[in-house]
Amino acid sequence: MKDKIVIITGASSGIGRACAIAFSDAGAKVVLAARDLNKLAEIELILKNKGREVLVVVTDVSKEEDCKQMIETTVAHFGKIDVLINNAGLSMRALFLDLDLKVLKHLMDVNFWGTVYCTKFALPYLLSVKGTVVGVSSIAGKKGLPARTGYSASKFAMEGFLETLRIENLKTGLNVLVVSPGYTASNIRNTALSKDGSEQGDSPLDEVNLMSSEEVAKHILKGVMNRKRDIILTFTGKVTVFLNKFFPSFMDKMVFNHIKNESGSPLK
Repeated sequence: MKDKIVIITGASSGIGRACAIAFSDAGAKVVLAARDLNKLAEIELILKNKGREVLVVVTDVSKEEDCKQMIETTVAHFGKIDVLINNAGLSMRALFLDLDLKVLKHLMDVNFWGTVYCTKFALPYLLSVKGTVVGVSSIAGKKGLPARTGYSASKFAMEGFLETLRIENLKTGLNVLVVSPGYTASNIRNTALSKDGSEQGDSPLDEVNLMSSEEVAKHILKGVMNRKRDIILTFTGKVTVFLNKFFPSFMDKMVFNHIKNESGSPLK
């Protein structure tokens, strides 16, 4: 990864923050993109104190112009792009029956369209170096999760987009990697949107016992270096995806019961 230029969206916290540190420690020059300048500045300081080269670009990935500007700023500063990590994302928790549709639309704008916008503008530069596009998806992008219609829909859409992009570029040398973490310790559940679009606040899970963001970042780094196409993380995640191929009805019931038992679950 020495001197590779790596863009990370959603770099202000969680998996994105961990990726910024992991890729930087591996020798890459990282571009940190997110909405919160103060949090980005904190990570920038940490990396610069290590002697790393960092570029901060305040970006709202739900806005096409922001994504375009972020890519252009990166190329103007570094001259190329080797890896784009589409990590920025939002979650939600509410039954579709009760959900304000603006919540679902907002999740699609961030999780799906953010990936599309950033990838569209970065693609010519990635093709020129036979680089890598990464989509940080979720097990929810492979198995629908009740009370998370917007989240699952956006991740299924992301995976369909990236799979098609991979096939279109079978002969160009572009690598497309889809990473599907299971439950990961991050703030994504704290900032998850409720039925009216307000933040959920407290996580319904015991975050201490979940896979750490740092561990996920290590898998992403290794996947990029080995030019992998798919990574499915956690034992539960692997079992869920495997069993769903052969016993989908059984897994529907298992997933329903699992979500029903979450603290404060809207399922009855």
